[in-house]
Amino acid sequence: MATTAQQEAFSPVLTAMSTMRTGQREQKKAAHVFLESFQKSTEAWQITIGILQSQANDEAKLFAATTLKGKITYDANQIPPEALPALRDQVLELLKTFSTGVRAIRIQLCVSLATLAIQMINWKDVIQMVVATLGNSNESHTTILDFLKVLPEEVSEGRKINLTEDEVHMKTQELLGDNAGSVLRLLLNYTQSSDSAATNPQLLEVITSWLREIPVAEIVNSPLLNVIFNALETERSFDSAVECLCTIFRETQEVDEYLPTIQVLLPRVVALRPRIRQLAEKDDVDTDIYKGLTRIFAEAGESWVVLIAREPTAFRQLVESVLECAALDTERDAIGLTFVFWYELKLYLILEKYIEARMQYVDVYSNLVDVMLKKLEYPTETPGEEDLFDGDREAEEKFREFRHHMGDVLKDCCEIMTVTECLSKVLERIKAWMAAYASHATATLVPHWQQLEAPLFSMRATGRMVDRDEDIILPQIMPLIVQIPPHEKLRFAAIMVLGRYTEWTANHPELLESQFTYIVSSFGTDSKEIVRAAAMSMKFFCTDCKHLLSGQVVQLQQFYDQTIDKLPGISQEELTEGVASVVAVQPLAQIFDLMKLYCDPLMTRLMAKANVATDDESKLAVADHLQLITLFIQVVTPYVDPGQENPAVKYCQEIFPVLSTILDTFSDFTPICERICRCWRNMIISYRTAMAPLLPQMANKLTAGFENSKQGCFLWVTSAILREFSEDREHIGENTTEAIYCFFETQSTNMLHMMSDMLPKDLPDVIEDFYRLLVDALLYYPHKLISSPLFAPIFRAAVSALALEQREPLNAALHYLRDVIGYGGDNPPSSSNCPNPPEIKQKVQQLILANGELLVKQILAGMMITFPDDCFSDGSGALLGLFELMPQQTATWVDTTVRMLPPGTIKEAEINKLMTGIRDCLSLGRDGLRKVRSLLQDFTNVYRRRYVAPRDGLGRLEPERFHFNA
Repeated sequence: MATTAQQEAFSPVLTAMSTMRTGQREQKKAAHVFLESFQKSTEAWQITIGILQSQANDEAKLFAATTLKGKITYDANQIPPEALPALRDQVLELLKTFSTGVRAIRIQLCVSLATLAIQMINWKDVIQMVVATLGNSNESHTTILDFLKVLPEEVSEGRKINLTEDEVHMKTQELLGDNAGSVLRLLLNYTQSSDSAATNPQLLEVITSWLREIPVAEIVNSPLLNVIFNALETERSFDSAVECLCTIFRETQEVDEYLPTIQVLLPRVVALRPRIRQLAEKDDVDTDIYKGLTRIFAEAGESWVVLIAREPTAFRQLVESVLECAALDTERDAIGLTFVFWYELKLYLILEKYIEARMQYVDVYSNLVDVMLKKLEYPTETPGEEDLFDGDREAEEKFREFRHHMGDVLKDCCEIMTVTECLSKVLERIKAWMAAYASHATATLVPHWQQLEAPLFSMRATGRMVDRDEDIILPQIMPLIVQIPPHEKLRFAAIMVLGRYTEWTANHPELLESQFTYIVSSFGTDSKEIVRAAAMSMKFFCTDCKHLLSGQVVQLQQFYDQTIDKLPGISQEELTEGVASVVAVQPLAQIFDLMKLYCDPLMTRLMAKANVATDDESKLAVADHLQLITLFIQVVTPYVDPGQENPAVKYCQEIFPVLSTILDTFSDFTPICERICRCWRNMIISYRTAMAPLLPQMANKLTAGFENSKQGCFLWVTSAILREFSEDREHIGENTTEAIYCFFETQSTNMLHMMSDMLPKDLPDVIEDFYRLLVDALLYYPHKLISSPLFAPIFRAAVSALALEQREPLNAALHYLRDVIGYGGDNPPSSSNCPNPPEIKQKVQQLILANGELLVKQILAGMMITFPDDCFSDGSGALLGLFELMPQQTATWVDTTVRMLPPGTIKEAEINKLMTGIRDCLSLGRDGLRKVRSLLQDFTNVYRRRYVAPRDGLGRLEPERFHFNA
């Protein structure tokens, strides 16, 4: 019972918890901050235990138990080692108190005790003490089982705790390996303690948890195996039994080692097969039971797949059981659990050494194709209801996604049966439908269309498996497809199939015209979905059959010009990419005229849109239209000998003034600036040094645009110019090279002015683009950049940018800093194979010596407090580079930094332990550097978990997330 003083101590905590549930927004925010701070305080130890001993409600006690768990995990350094046994005894007493009641509280206390056991190096008789202390009642059995379940799980998470690798290994062996036999005996004894014990889900959870410690053969050859299989007969223990069995299967994946165990398990698993049909034949199928049994068969198959391939006769019943689970799953709830098995088995059966097994399983995969073709069918319409899913959009999306997974299974079947055999089944179904229903189909009513759409979808799904030389089945199917009735879903499926087989059609030109006509005619339908599909397929036709369509390039432009404005944005881009592919293969002498033929109407539309663009919507229309010009530039890239005029560049010179005018007009509208910069960047990437005539004008526009707008997109183009012209210096003069570098310095100067006027948090995107540009500059112009007066301020700006908390700009700055550090040594990330000159190394080392302490401080602060998870490896990589370059100075900077941490967070003994470890590793030379990196990562991770990362428990205070399982 808590004293009055204790109640007064934890009253503010209870008040804050109440506020989290019922207060106003600002009050909740303040309460959250208070409770988060409380969880990390030294006072929380006694207050949480006091709450647990008090008459507080279950919500408060669960928060207290969760907080105590966090304290033991992260804050054990706050109490002296000699006080740990007393804390252990308190937790044991609390466990006895909570043997009945809310299980969630009991679990948190079990985790607390398990975590304490890991940290108490001298506590040797953990399980024995827990069993002896808790006693032998039914309630104590429940608590012991809870503790036994969490113990292996917490030991596996031992890296959360500030122990050395050797200590973690020692405690793992001591707590788990040395106790495996006694735990097995405890479990066997428990099964005989009462009639209900053998079907207690907790027992099965403990077995599952200990399977990595207790040899699986010992469990399989003990009475526990009967317990597990018998538990499948009882609803309350079914799920736990399934999980336990599947874990056993996974433990036997090394099949040669566990062959005797598998021989015991296989007949027990196969004996479950009749239950599948019994369940499926019920009017009201228990889907959870069905899924559980399916999972047993599928995961057994996955685990023993190599044996299935080696001994097809012995394991055929298991494979047939998996097939039966898929075939009888009318609701498609369980079939997905079998997909991995079919894939894994296919990987073995396609090997030459398993050709005999492959022949024995061909009939199974043939039946699997039949199953998949049936499961692919859309639901049948309800009379009077057009919506196939009764308005359930989530169910519809789930079905669509599910079909694509089934398509992957069909690909597996193709590899076993051959593509021709799979396509034969498709042809049979199409012919059967045509014979039965084609004559009854009308423009508005197509009977049983689902039976035709499913094989069409399967064709689309397996398209990449079909060889372009296939001459048996596809020549029969393709003429049928273009005769399919004009039902929306059938036409959509047909269009998608034709678009998927364009490589095959390119090899069978006699069938091109009918398919192409079918696609073109589809643009005239009222269905937006069909039009989108037609645009996508047209892209593939034009891309793969471009040489066959080249004679129709002028007529194609007429169709393009008449159609483009009727399409949604993404379809406009797909159609544009397609026709541009046909233009791209025309003779060089025709490229300029064809670019004008296709793009001049686009430019006219662009100027018309720009002239009336006064609001955001109309300005976005301008930005979107710019993308169509960019696509022509991306796709039409004729080869021209060096020194010759590139006709595509000639066209770029014509449109550049228009693009510049639009840029000047809309310089304050980011999407338009970005699209124009993307267009110019693609000019550079597509035509490289042939763009030299446009370079001066473009550089002027980029410089002015960046200075005025402060948008990072202008740096994208700068980076492309730097990269493309630097990689092809033999075809450009020294004057051009120098001009490009001067242009880069101008952009850098403008950026430094921006960063001096604004905080990094106000420029995150621009900082990202700038330091990605700097990585290229350092790669292609290292000596110029390092010798430049801008080098030091750019480096210092990168250090200041490490205060950001966004992943992308941080990664860009850290990549740049790592590259700079590399230039201080003998192996810089250079684009040439030349040795790093001594004067360059000296300049970099001087810069790092002058700024190293701040750099280390920023990196460590980021790793401990502010960096997103994705930045840790780059941060520790930069520190590793510093240790490689200047080991002693870097160690001193690290020492100085960690001693600046707030008082009461990290003890001096921990800092001394870290620094001693670092200096010991440095004494080993290069071999010890990796260990230094690990030491720093562990140190920063521990700090972050203790003092920065939110603790568990606060989320439970939100009403909709607070549930108890008694």
